[in-house]
Amino acid sequence: MANFPIPSAKSRNQTQKRWSPTIDFTPMVDLGFLLITFFMLSTTLAKPTLMAVVMPDAKGAPEPTKASKALTLLLGANDRVFWYEGLETDHLDSTTFDDAGLRQVILNKMDQLQSTFGLQAYNDPKSGTEKQGSYLNVLIKPLPNSTYKNLVDALDEMNICRVRYYCILDPTQTETNLITPKPDVK
Repeated sequence: MANFPIPSAKSRNQTQKRWSPTIDFTPMVDLGFLLITFFMLSTTLAKPTLMAVVMPDAKGAPEPTKASKALTLLLGANDRVFWYEGLETDHLDSTTFDDAGLRQVILNKMDQLQSTFGLQAYNDPKSGTEKQGSYLNVLIKPLPNSTYKNLVDALDEMNICRVRYYCILDPTQTETNLITPKPDVK
């Protein structure tokens, strides 16, 4: 028989030391920061979107707005829009800023004007091509209790509906009195 050494109890419990390789992560951290810096500087950030507003020329006298082609919007509190056709407050209606609200009011007035007057031919100021558009003139009047968001929403609706002629005016005292609730007098 072969004599094999019998391991003792002490040698069985001893674990053999293993050498584990160490990895230095310092260059990886440096590389990560370099990549983050590179992508931050080379990426274009979100730019604010602007709406181009074409201002009238100072040449000549302004043409008066015909009442039959005008739509007046009074921007009130709580996201309400009060509107009337023409320049006089004979009949006042109200709506909201949703798709079935203000947008539908504008489109209905445009359809009414198109059936009465047809479409107006004009030269596009950007491209110079001849186009056709509505005769609609919208007068936007923000009341004191309306918000800036309401004005931006109204201007967005002008852009969506392709209203060519619109202006922002101060409301008259009569219009303000129609919309503003009157205090109870006892």
